Amino acid sequence: MTTRRFMNFLEVPRGLRIGEIILKPQSRTVVVVPLGIYISVPFCRTKCSFCNFASDVFSRSAFNGYVKQVATEIALAEQIAQCLGGTFERGVDSIYLGGGTPSVLASEQLKALFRAVQDNFDVAAAAETTVECAPGTLTDPILQVLLEGKVNRVSLGVQSFVDKECSSVGRLHTREITLSDIARLRAAGIGNISIDLIAGLPHQTAESWDFSLSETLASGVPHVSVYMLEVDEDSRLGNELLAGGSRYHAHYVPDEDLTADLYLAACEKLERGGVYQYEISNFARAVTHGIGLRDSGHNLKYWTRQPYLGFGVDAHSMLRASGDLAAQGIQAIRIATPDTLEGYSSAAMQLQPGNARVAQLLASRTLVDAQSALEEEFFLGLRLNRGVSLVEIAARHGAERVGQCDAAISELINAGLLQRENNRLRLTPRGRLLSNEVFGRFIKDRHDEAGGRYTTATPDSSNINHR
Repeated sequence: MTTRRFMNFLEVPRGLRIGEIILKPQSRTVVVVPLGIYISVPFCRTKCSFCNFASDVFSRSAFNGYVKQVATEIALAEQIAQCLGGTFERGVDSIYLGGGTPSVLASEQLKALFRAVQDNFDVAAAAETTVECAPGTLTDPILQVLLEGKVNRVSLGVQSFVDKECSSVGRLHTREITLSDIARLRAAGIGNISIDLIAGLPHQTAESWDFSLSETLASGVPHVSVYMLEVDEDSRLGNELLAGGSRYHAHYVPDEDLTADLYLAACEKLERGGVYQYEISNFARAVTHGIGLRDSGHNLKYWTRQPYLGFGVDAHSMLRASGDLAAQGIQAIRIATPDTLEGYSSAAMQLQPGNARVAQLLASRTLVDAQSALEEEFFLGLRLNRGVSLVEIAARHGAERVGQCDAAISELINAGLLQRENNRLRLTPRGRLLSNEVFGRFIKDRHDEAGGRYTTATPDSSNINHR
């Protein structure tokens, strides 16, 4: 899901698109920042063995009721935001449908989600609209709905161009299907295509990984996301690996050292092929606008802390604080819906569904104060290859507060995880591999009785709300 807050200085970070927020300390003038909209579709054809997202295989009978719930939530967005102490902005310049696999919905269901956003928000004519699709799910009716919904970007969950690697984790597509879908999207006029790859899949070798990278470059897609396989108990494959078992091809998973080498090889090969890294997991071809790359404009909202609203299961939101919260020095609120379909849908079963949804979100609400905002500046901004400017951060938060990070910064530089150039901090290649260790150094562990200052739980900026 998945990120922006209310700034204290009239300064527009590079890469932000249209009229961006900000607050002048003297005049208190607010410049409206368009929202990003994220919609979670937690349904899949199959549940991949490595997946630890809030998605699963459900009967199609569940789809229609879920779409209606999300559409209702979208219609109530302004009232919900106000009840939670957030500032609601009607203007939208990015829409992202993720999951799960949005393209498994029926065409009319997908159309209903687009209609709900159009009816309740002022969507910019040039808004970036992305839909995640699994190769093999782009039927002609779905492709037509994408065009009618003004979708201009598609993210394909390819994971690998080696059929054996895909089938080992439960993916149903093949290399041939993926290349066919890319061709069909381009023929339909959607050329802004992103491909997801995963380093560390069962049976993967340096040679097979190089083949997937070569196929990716040969496809000519303008954007690539590269993730390293996560090993944790929240996925079947991860749980099997931790248990030392062999189900789900667990005994063919590369070790951590090889997986790290595969990631570094991707960084090098993609750059040689003209696809440049701009964030830990994201790479793009050059263009002459924005940050100079065909980036994911929606995901940049998370890393540059712009406001966004998420709808559906396990959807995260960040809004500027308003009213009493703002008067108390709270800069933003973060909220999240329940991470199961059952939990999310329980609100719709109440006599007053709107109030029930507010109660769910209020229970999740995190308040972002000045210290939390500073921490976010570091651990989100450092995900980007351009890093963070200490001068700009000091202008927003004060030199004294930023100076409290000097010891951590020096230690991380000495450890070879950060590099400093002209008051700009960036992760080193090694720092990208150990980014969680770096980010943890900028976060103070604390809690607030009133329901949650932001503590050590960082926004999930690898999935943030999506790919």
